[in-house]
Amino acid sequence: MGTLTYEAENHVATLTIQSPPANALSSNLLKDLDESLDKIENDTTIKAVVLKGDGKFFSAGADIKEFTSLQNASDYEQLAGRGQKLFSRIENFSVPVIAAIHGAALGGGLELAMSCHIRIVTKNAKLGLPELTLGIIPGFAGTQRLPQHVGTAKAYEMILSGQPIDGQEAKELGLANQAVEEDELLDTAYKLARSIADKSKPSITSVMQLIPYAKTELFSTGVEKEAKAFGGVFGSEDAKEGIQAFIEKRKPEFKDK
Repeated sequence: MGTLTYEAENHVATLTIQSPPANALSSNLLKDLDESLDKIENDTTIKAVVLKGDGKFFSAGADIKEFTSLQNASDYEQLAGRGQKLFSRIENFSVPVIAAIHGAALGGGLELAMSCHIRIVTKNAKLGLPELTLGIIPGFAGTQRLPQHVGTAKAYEMILSGQPIDGQEAKELGLANQAVEEDELLDTAYKLARSIADKSKPSITSVMQLIPYAKTELFSTGVEKEAKAFGGVFGSEDAKEGIQAFIEKRKPEFKDK
């Protein structure tokens, strides 16, 4: 059963995450997303993409239960590498991707949203990287992208505390382009997508190729280091305790080792 639906109309493609109850980023969802990007690349009529979540959330994070099936640090490092590769593909995609965020974009969900080119959020949406509350760290380039949007000081605060911000604050910080009411989210996202789709395909493609050059050369190094640290942290006792506590819906008891 697919975790993502694909639709296209009037030069705009819609990708809808359908992985209830929380639209968690499972390996199947990441695979479906990658295949959908292939489809968009092969359709020269598509000029803009809207990525949204079905149900209550955009995506409430990675599939934590799936993590428990991995055995060692190298497995976790490879998992981080796969997610980072996919999100880098989105960030460097030739077609602009608009994330329409409602409910929550947490952990891997926010990392996915940050890889998109434009983010429209509801004012009451929750956005954050709560991994440290589980004894782990972000692994899909969250430590590298979040500072680019909110600044290093706020990124330290958000990641180290694990506390999310709402959509309105995300807009004020520059993490979101627009913050709107719940019933305005999709209209706003599609209005922008249609505005982009009215433009010439070659000019859109040129802009999508040029803007990424503004990114610091240290980004790729930081992403590699994050994947290695992600793998290392997962071998700790605290990570095992944090994940087990999450599954059992209780507060973890960390021993700092």
